[in-house]
Amino acid sequence: MRARKIAVIGLGYVGLQVAVSFGKKQKVVAFDINKSRLEDLSNNFDKTGEVSKNDLINSNLFYTSTLEDLKGADLFIIAVPTPINKNNEPDLSLLIKASDTVSKVLKKGDIAVYESTVYPGTTEEVCMPILQKGSGLEFNKDFFLGYSPERINPGDKIHTFENIKKIVSASDDRTLKILSKTYSSVVKGGIYEAVNIKTAEAAKIIENTQRDVNIALINELAMLFKKMDIETSEVLEAALTKWNFLDFQPGLVGGHCVGVDPYYLTYKAKKLGFNPEVILSGRKVNDSMPKFISREIIKILKIKKIKLKEAKINFLGITFKENCSDIRNSKALEIYDNLKPKVKSISVVDSYAIAKDVRKEVGIELRNFDSLTPADVTIIATSHNEFTSISAKALKKLTRKSGFIVDIKNTLPKEVSDGAFEVWKL
Repeated sequence: MRARKIAVIGLGYVGLQVAVSFGKKQKVVAFDINKSRLEDLSNNFDKTGEVSKNDLINSNLFYTSTLEDLKGADLFIIAVPTPINKNNEPDLSLLIKASDTVSKVLKKGDIAVYESTVYPGTTEEVCMPILQKGSGLEFNKDFFLGYSPERINPGDKIHTFENIKKIVSASDDRTLKILSKTYSSVVKGGIYEAVNIKTAEAAKIIENTQRDVNIALINELAMLFKKMDIETSEVLEAALTKWNFLDFQPGLVGGHCVGVDPYYLTYKAKKLGFNPEVILSGRKVNDSMPKFISREIIKILKIKKIKLKEAKINFLGITFKENCSDIRNSKALEIYDNLKPKVKSISVVDSYAIAKDVRKEVGIELRNFDSLTPADVTIIATSHNEFTSISAKALKKLTRKSGFIVDIKNTLPKEVSDGAFEVWKL
């Protein structure tokens, strides 16, 4: 079985890791329409921080945005974003565009494999007709399909592309064997061959849907326990002594995976006339958390008789999750947006976020941690490493004696949370 000539379409946090891993073994055509992204990568710089300079240097990647450069490839790995629109419906525009691009260079014997998260049926029902029409080739005779869902976890240096178990699926047995062999050449965690493409698509979508529903349950319990004057973290600590109690923590569910993927599944379910009540209920709870937390902060300010229009807030962390730079669908940002019109000022610190992107996309000027002055509220919105290890002494400099601290993910060290300050925790 000959080695395939690989092209990766889309160099976001998923596609880049795929390209780099294969690039350590062979030459890979790395395609993206974002020319500034290509320029950064050509200079061995990944602004997301997911891939190191050393790995970029040691990968044989040919960066391009030119269609002509794709013609030499015979295995196209498509890893473009699949977000949702304002109505929480799938936005497949980038996937459709990428499929159209590949269709223009598709040849007999070629394989197109998709890594983007989609609802079951998308690869064969949406992407395949585009490839067939654009190329003039016949599906499963002249060209073949695969689906191998991404499992990249931004900010996670342990569960990387090369270390996790990789699901592969294909439109026929021969293609499945090709994809298994190809991916196993770089993935050390093993390969799982799904019985068909729809099954692999469904497996991916429920991985994050399951997390979403479980976190929603704990979030709902956290809101209930607030009314009962019970500390959620202490309840969970006690419950975890039972051998089969699942360790889920309350928090903000944003980003482009757990906070998005369930909507792909519910979209397809509704198309089939099925009402997915549990999944949508979980989404409703998790999407409501920024408003709940914002209301709690305002309530405490009023109890303390701190006038909202005179209140100052220090806001630590604006990205959607810890130790990553991505602000897309950030629930921390939603809390900021809820509070900003109501208070005097909010100073935001986030060393992981890309300052110029934050300024351009959401109009926030990030501050240096050392430049912060005492505020009425210090909000630890994202549990970056630098915030989870923050000292009581540092927090004293950030928070007025009459103020309080909001520790959304319960990450403060014991010396702080055990009475040194007034702390609100989710």
